[in-house]
Amino acid sequence: MKKAVIYCRVSTNKEAQESSLERQEEELIALAKRKEYEVSAVIKDRSSGYNLERPGMLELLDLVKEETIDAVLIQDETRIGRGNAKIALLHCLYKEKVCVYSIADDGELRLSESDSMVLQIVSMVEEYQRKIHNLKIKRGMKRAVEKGYRPEQNLKNRGNDQGRSRKEIPIAEISRLRENGLTYEEIAATLRGFGYNVSRATVHRRYTEFKDEVSIEK
Repeated sequence: MKKAVIYCRVSTNKEAQESSLERQEEELIALAKRKEYEVSAVIKDRSSGYNLERPGMLELLDLVKEETIDAVLIQDETRIGRGNAKIALLHCLYKEKVCVYSIADDGELRLSESDSMVLQIVSMVEEYQRKIHNLKIKRGMKRAVEKGYRPEQNLKNRGNDQGRSRKEIPIAEISRLRENGLTYEEIAATLRGFGYNVSRATVHRRYTEFKDEVSIEK
């Protein structure tokens, strides 16, 4: 059976809003039954729709990333958010291939033409950002290999079973690539291409720590 998360929101902490949360939950449970969804969780927020930092919404985004959630059920589109916050959060949900159903539409959420257009533009921009990111990784990998980096000598299951674990950061290689003229961003991009989940800041910090340790030893 397909799984859904119910999301309810009111804008304030006033007691008068409590009945609205309860009503939303009851109506959304009924919607889940009509659409034949198993309710995995009921999440409630008491916060402005313009606010992105809502405990319930952050929990919802974690759930759709970590578990197999097919749909999010809401009273209407304003429960997800208002203004730019609504667009941003809908984009996050759609990117995870999650359907959004509303009581107002008695089915899948129907957005205005302008909102749909903005979401398409956001998706297009994100896709080009991904392509640019991959090109940077490719360039960084090429430069690293040209400078003498040999990943097969440092990664397990890639030609050397005694090599470093992929989860570790090859400090010596970072130092060598840095000394060969690569930027921290290029080194980070290169290592990500070889399976290391590192950022520019992490590379910079580890390199600085490494140089400090070497100085102390000397």
